[in-house]
Amino acid sequence: MTTYYTKDHEYLRVDGDTATVGITNYAQAQLGDVVFVELPDVGKSFKQGAEAAVVESVKAASDVYAPVSGEIVAVNTSLPDTPATINEDPEGKGWFMKIKLANKAELAELLDEAAYKALIGE
Repeated sequence: MTTYYTKDHEYLRVDGDTATVGITNYAQAQLGDVVFVELPDVGKSFKQGAEAAVVESVKAASDVYAPVSGEIVAVNTSLPDTPATINEDPEGKGWFMKIKLANKAELAELLDEAAYKALIGE
């Protein structure tokens, strides 16, 4: 399993041809307390960079973009009822969706962990 990051503070954990997507710990810390999340429908397809989900906190609402093109094969159905999970475990139980990759070559445009840490100044 390989983890990639976007400049929009999303992570993807790629296992085979499926990526688990969520927001990074840095992103949840910037948002503050998450109070609402809107997830895409299973079966919907997105192009890389398209708005795929919405996360709202006490501070702001933010779009979550599809970090790769593909079809949504699963969503975290517990998040709408317990959005605080995103704050508690953003890169674990707080995942948003799983995308079946349409084009693995898009992964080359993403950041590895070292590049992401440099981006956020860690």
